[in-house]
Amino acid sequence: MHRFLHQLIHCLPSPTGLRLDRQLRPTGRRRAQFISYLESSGYRTRHVDSYERSLRRRRMAKFAFFWLTAFGIAWVVIESARAVTIF
Repeated sequence: MHRFLHQLIHCLPSPTGLRLDRQLRPTGRRRAQFISYLESSGYRTRHVDSYERSLRRRRMAKFAFFWLTAFGIAWVVIESARAVTIF
């Protein structure tokens, strides 16, 4: 839950404008010089968000599918247990 909230906060738009490294996971090595070079040269700054949005949608779809599957399995187990106790 903590990681989800952390990711949600970092997905909010920043006042610094478009950033190419917004969705990179925080690591010790971030290639900051390479990212700053790309930002200063104007490389793909207009279409970065669409790719990041598609990655975010895929991640959320996987998350929703996982939880819906877990909920479905739990529901079947609970209903089966109820049916067994009735008969």
